[in-house]
Amino acid sequence: MSRTERKRRGDATPLDGVDVLLADLDGVVYRGDDPIPHAVESINRVQAALRVGYLTNNASRTDATVASHLTNLGLSVAPEDVVTSPQAAVKLLADLVEPGSRILVVGGDGLTTEVERAGFAVVRSADDAPAAVIQGFAPHVAWTDLAEAAYALRAPDGGEGIPWVATNTDWTIPQARGTAPGNGTLVSAVHTAVGRLPVVAGKPERAIFDAAATRFAATAPLVIGDRLDTDILGANRAGMASALVLTGIDGPKQVLAADADSRPTFVLSDLRELFEPYPRATITEKRGAKLVAVGAAVVSVERNAVTLARRGDPIDVLRAAAAAIWGAGVPIYALDVAPELYASQLSWAS
Repeated sequence: MSRTERKRRGDATPLDGVDVLLADLDGVVYRGDDPIPHAVESINRVQAALRVGYLTNNASRTDATVASHLTNLGLSVAPEDVVTSPQAAVKLLADLVEPGSRILVVGGDGLTTEVERAGFAVVRSADDAPAAVIQGFAPHVAWTDLAEAAYALRAPDGGEGIPWVATNTDWTIPQARGTAPGNGTLVSAVHTAVGRLPVVAGKPERAIFDAAATRFAATAPLVIGDRLDTDILGANRAGMASALVLTGIDGPKQVLAADADSRPTFVLSDLRELFEPYPRATITEKRGAKLVAVGAAVVSVERNAVTLARRGDPIDVLRAAAAAIWGAGVPIYALDVAPELYASQLSWAS
């Protein structure tokens, strides 16, 4: 089915009924120093009609730094358009300690700025008797910083210890030279030393999504991201519609294997498809096989075999395969899935 035919049929676009678009950054807007193809012009087009906010788990940069980066890429972004995991973490912290308390900060400017902005006193040593520890990623975080956090968090015999808030627990962080250990590895090091876990603010936890909904007065937001385990899982936990765009971390294979908590509302090749009618999946039965059609693409499920019965647009093949597998009622490892349904993006779309 062509896009024109979808419009005639009345299929809604992913943006229909949305009042705020909440976009992840790396893998959605840019990759390294470069904008992702079609991302900037698509977001500018959205911004002509809707409020756009940006969500980031990166605790090393301030909202102003992020806004400047995005503006340099060709977007129109103010600091208040950016919701960071340090901002969400400080909101959690404010419910756990008294105003003006001393807080041991493990992290960089992005976190320190928000802690000070909220009226807390920043300390760097457990000897300063902090009321809580807040932890976020920064490239300069060292063993000595983690040790101070562990000393401060060590609970007296029979006690619970002081509160511990982490901005996020991402295991990895993308860098220009490749993938590097993220804040989750640093949090894990402290956890190993103290035997307890922090309260977490960033994706996939609800705090950062709730902070965004409050700031933008969103009643029907759409979250767009490139990772199922943070962006999409978090949106689902927050009760928000979500779109996975295949320009970042997760691709077709991960989409098909997504568990029930991490399945997006929409799957997009790139951000231009935000404006295109999103085709509905239709299901029919034929000679014992279940046929799932999206556009011209048809995927067959017969016993445990999932195969491509008819080609169509590559993205519609993936959407049909996802609908078939997600509706099969068994885990993906119990199915025999044809490789052409989850090949890498390039060969799959060729």
